Amino acid sequence: MTRAPSGEQHEISHAGQLAVAVEVGGGLRSYRADGEDVLDGYGEGGRADGGRGQPLIPWPNRLRDGSYEWDGERHQLPLSEPERANAIHGLVRWRNWHPLERGPGRITLGLTLYPTPGYPFTLELEIEYALGDDGLTVTTLATNAGERACPYGVGFHPYLAAGGLIDDATLMIPAGRVLVTDERAIPTGSADVAGTALDFRGGRELRAIALDHCFTDLRRDDDGRARVTLAGAQRTLALWQDAAYGHVMVYTGDGLSPEKRRHGVAVEPMSCPPNAFASGEALVRLEPGERHAAQWGIEP
Repeated sequence: MTRAPSGEQHEISHAGQLAVAVEVGGGLRSYRADGEDVLDGYGEGGRADGGRGQPLIPWPNRLRDGSYEWDGERHQLPLSEPERANAIHGLVRWRNWHPLERGPGRITLGLTLYPTPGYPFTLELEIEYALGDDGLTVTTLATNAGERACPYGVGFHPYLAAGGLIDDATLMIPAGRVLVTDERAIPTGSADVAGTALDFRGGRELRAIALDHCFTDLRRDDDGRARVTLAGAQRTLALWQDAAYGHVMVYTGDGLSPEKRRHGVAVEPMSCPPNAFASGEALVRLEPGERHAAQWGIEP
């Protein structure tokens, strides 16, 4: 029996929208609205290259040397980005998630992250993907199921589709600051975007612009959500993130394989910046039994 590389496929639909979440990694493989791709995802016979649609738990982005100190104890994680000697994007991207609950237009996937080398803590994780009249909503719940406090962060890695190459698309990022990083993509500080080529608050065409930057100081709308918008030839999309996500990573895919390069923009909501396990910035301290909730979504 042939199995898809991403495992079991969980399809949900509502009012002309169709999304598919997957067993391997618990991520979002595809999302279409009115017959058009909202995400630059991957096929059922493919894998989540470039992090496509994957949840980034218990930390998003990079951790220098994979090393951090927590409550006086030093921990060492595997270097999953060996070329830069970093640990990257958490521990759940290739774990098998299982369905917990299904309803009209929604699916909840669950995973228990047991203690592992470098992260000796236990998390009960749930991700709900739900379609409604206003689009897609993704809710992540993390509960500390262990006996001691643990460090926690969450992020996601969807690529927004622009209906072709992104060069003619216009991107708006409601961010006042951008992180400054070293050669290993580890933050060394932040800078005001005003007057620079990284000021996307008024919208900028992406032609000849390469982004792999983390933005913060997000302007939020009256509903408390910060919205990054991508306006392409066929449609305008908005990815929103609630107050639990104080940072957003934006990547134009220039480092991907040629057939995938600049076909989508990765807009990655993150609860904390890169290297947060070491710096402590915006890092969540989850006490035993405590739960953390975060939401993001897409308005197609």
